[in-house]
Amino acid sequence: MSSQVETFTRQPWHELPPVLAALIRTRSEGIVTDMIKAIVDEVSAYRRSLDSAVGRDLTESVRRAVLQFAELIEHPDSAQDHHIRHFRHLGRVEFLNGRTTDGLQAAFRVGARVGSRRYAEIVQEASLPPETVLTLHEAVLIHINALSNESVKGFLAAQLRSEGEVKRARRTLVERLLEQPRGQERVPLGPLAERAHWTLPSAVACVVVRSALRFSVPGADGELLTVNRGGDVVLIVPEPETGGLIDRVRGAARGCVAIVGPTVPVHEAWLSLQCARLALDRRAQQPTEQGDGAFLQVDDELAELHLLRGAPIGQLLGRRVLGVFADLPRGRAARLAETLDALLMSWGRTAPEVAQALGIHPQTARKRLRQLEALFGDRLGDPRFRFEALLALRTHALRPTAG
Repeated sequence: MSSQVETFTRQPWHELPPVLAALIRTRSEGIVTDMIKAIVDEVSAYRRSLDSAVGRDLTESVRRAVLQFAELIEHPDSAQDHHIRHFRHLGRVEFLNGRTTDGLQAAFRVGARVGSRRYAEIVQEASLPPETVLTLHEAVLIHINALSNESVKGFLAAQLRSEGEVKRARRTLVERLLEQPRGQERVPLGPLAERAHWTLPSAVACVVVRSALRFSVPGADGELLTVNRGGDVVLIVPEPETGGLIDRVRGAARGCVAIVGPTVPVHEAWLSLQCARLALDRRAQQPTEQGDGAFLQVDDELAELHLLRGAPIGQLLGRRVLGVFADLPRGRAARLAETLDALLMSWGRTAPEVAQALGIHPQTARKRLRQLEALFGDRLGDPRFRFEALLALRTHALRPTAG
């Protein structure tokens, strides 16, 4: 009873003579045939063979609509749950088959028009009171509108469910892409990307937008994969070097601090994110570079980011390789470290080269070089020591408290 009240706000079939129900049933197959023919002729979405799945659904739904209408005339207060379930299922089927509600509602309108005409003919043939026709037309319109509404509900429910499944698949895909793999085996991404309605690209870049709990790029929701990480928004941008999407992201990020990680193969998206995060953390430790907004790319900082990632090991290396500076006064140690760096970066390892790099007098450079020779001796000529010392110096320079 409750479904009946909720589905039909007005029930004019109470005012129709019950004998009309029996007359409609005796002619139901002819009425159904006329309705189907008109629908197939006028609604392109249903121009299919009646032996097809679409044709069978159409035939069953039209037959149900006619018989339900007869039931309502004969038993106005009867429960109609089974019919309601059918028409909601019909809406779900329409969505799953990639059709819209436009064709479905057009079919209902055509069916209502044919039904009204055929029912009116029955009233005239049975010599029922002429005013019955007016009530009959109202009943048909209310009935067909209710069935149309139930089908739309089914369609929307299926759509929401599908969208929910797509969102879940996209969340899973994002987590899979941003998770650093364990071991060498890669899980295929194609099936998951297909469920997420995301075209799997050959290359991606991760963009981290700092302190932006809500961030969107107009018109790009389907192209971008997005996830909140802490107080930041992470975007996975497909084909960043060719698609033009990165420029749209830049425009949307105006006024924000955003870092673009390097372009990598899609299965290395986690690495692009790692680089972007390291670059943001490094920027946060350099207050003089802060501003209202910035859109930065990290391609030229990969060496520094590599060292930052291994900074604890770099500091350990520094203590082992540069430990001789520990017992010196701080100022002298800093000057000698600076000189050692210039020496390691020079081609000929001459005092004039070092002096030019540091902007000091060549004699001062010679004095410092002699001090370094006293501290390190023959190791200054050892390629392994030079490599380790350079790594240690670079790692030390990246520390915010360096100096």
